[in-house]
Amino acid sequence: MSLLTKAHESGSDAQARTGSTVLDMVLRFRALGLLLTLAAIVAVTAAVNPRFVNEQSIRDLLLAAAITLLLATGMTVVVLTRGIDLSVGSVLGLSAFCTASLLSENPGIPVPVAMLIGLGIGAVCGLFNGMIVHLGKVPPLVATLGTLYVFRGVVYFIAGGGRINASDMPGGFLDFGTARILGIPYLIVIAGVVLAVVAVFLSRYRAGRDMYALGSSPEAARLAGIPAGKRILTAYILCGALAGLGGVLYAARYGTVDASAGYGMELDVVAAEVVGGVAIFGGSGTVVGAALGAVLLTVISNALPVLSIDQFWQRAIVGALILGAIALDRLVGLRVKASLRKKDAHVG
Repeated sequence: MSLLTKAHESGSDAQARTGSTVLDMVLRFRALGLLLTLAAIVAVTAAVNPRFVNEQSIRDLLLAAAITLLLATGMTVVVLTRGIDLSVGSVLGLSAFCTASLLSENPGIPVPVAMLIGLGIGAVCGLFNGMIVHLGKVPPLVATLGTLYVFRGVVYFIAGGGRINASDMPGGFLDFGTARILGIPYLIVIAGVVLAVVAVFLSRYRAGRDMYALGSSPEAARLAGIPAGKRILTAYILCGALAGLGGVLYAARYGTVDASAGYGMELDVVAAEVVGGVAIFGGSGTVVGAALGAVLLTVISNALPVLSIDQFWQRAIVGALILGAIALDRLVGLRVKASLRKKDAHVG
């Protein structure tokens, strides 16, 4: 191997380390910024109404964020690969109604089985999305926008204008929606465990790191031998499965389920992704950041009415957060490119 080749490879490694270091620092700064923002909002709201930070209020806030957090975790995996899944709200609705309907007709079904059924429904929907994107070569935005309406139409067809009330479902299932372990609601525990498992998968396992590689440079990932199709299908199946699980938890928490369950949730999930620092063009971000984004948006939606802020401004503030996050992502991209160019010039 020539000295020139060694120098080139050394320069490439240095570039990768430089870019990774800059991104890591920004991601840490982003997470810290979200935590500080969250703390500031809670402090101001608590000063106006101290009951906002009592035990029950905090538990309600976390319960409200749990399902969005679950969907955001699955969405993160898809977004990392330069994809998106706009159908998650419809998948949640389909899973919620089908599970609730099945339990109302078969009250003896155990809760774990109901959760597996919801996971299965969501996984099938995710596989369908993945096949359209990978095999059909349809842009993810277009593909999942279409399936958003398809899955929602299926829910309306099955529901037929009716709904399932809490009185129609077994008490054990409804109790699961409010039950606690060591004082922490099951729904929060499930969301936390899923978050931890997916975070470990993305950071410690090759298949998870492949998701980042696909998002950073799809062509380079393919040249490196990464099975792009398999990884894309995995990402969409996981996203769909978690949306399906979210449907089961939705039914358990709210009791009453109709065809509109989960309507519009995809917008909240995408907002959580962007605010949480997951790059919408793939290759960068963490599930922890997405989770913080989901919690922050939930706190904002609950805190602003306490502060007597008009509903219009609630939406405007969320929109401003999204625009700010996009601007920060753009700034990060420019800084990383500048760092790499400077390093490349120095090596040259």
